[in-house]
Amino acid sequence: MIRLVKKPVRKTAGAGTGNDRAWIERSAWAYGLVSPDPVVRSAALDRQARGQREVEAAFDRMYQGPSLTRMLLFPVRNRARNRAIDRCLPGALGSGSGYSYAHGSISSWPRLPLALLFLEWEARYPREWTEHAKSWGVKQALIRDLAATDHDQQLRTKLVELVDLVVRRAHRCKDREYVRVARAVDGAELRERLHDARRSEDPTARLHASYVLWLLDRPEIPNTRHVWRTWSAGAP
Repeated sequence: MIRLVKKPVRKTAGAGTGNDRAWIERSAWAYGLVSPDPVVRSAALDRQARGQREVEAAFDRMYQGPSLTRMLLFPVRNRARNRAIDRCLPGALGSGSGYSYAHGSISSWPRLPLALLFLEWEARYPREWTEHAKSWGVKQALIRDLAATDHDQQLRTKLVELVDLVVRRAHRCKDREYVRVARAVDGAELRERLHDARRSEDPTARLHASYVLWLLDRPEIPNTRHVWRTWSAGAP
């Protein structure tokens, strides 16, 4: 399981930014994962699958050969493994420069655009995400930190879009975390989308949007399973 490790960031000019920019350029293909064009998305999925196979092969090589060989070759094999992890999602979000961001805010993290892409992929194409990059821990960690950070208008708009996508689909693991985001970016733009979802012909969208709006009007109420069950039992 890939875990995101929050590393302290040294205030050194340009620290880590070169590696992050290079990774973002190499990973431009990943935007195809959310393309509405099935041909483009299929090509991106093939690229992701190749990356996963490279990671698996690199892990296997770590333990090949007698003990002395493994010990001597460990540095080389470890670097090869890290390079493989850095080529596909979600591994790259927890390797390389690490899950680190300056000034205590994820909003300044150079890899944030691709982290948002990772969440958008899960929201738009959950089956493909589950098959090719499932990591509930990474999803939860990103959502919680995105809720806790400062939000400029661009980030706020993206998070509103993510909440809207999630309330309009069947519930998935860790989706409850998005209530944190909804509370963090509460405002006219989000409420307009939620009211629109509540008027939808889709009963799932109506139910989820109504619940989120109910919680937004009651910030003192925790978003627990018990609260959800109690509310949904009496929902119209």
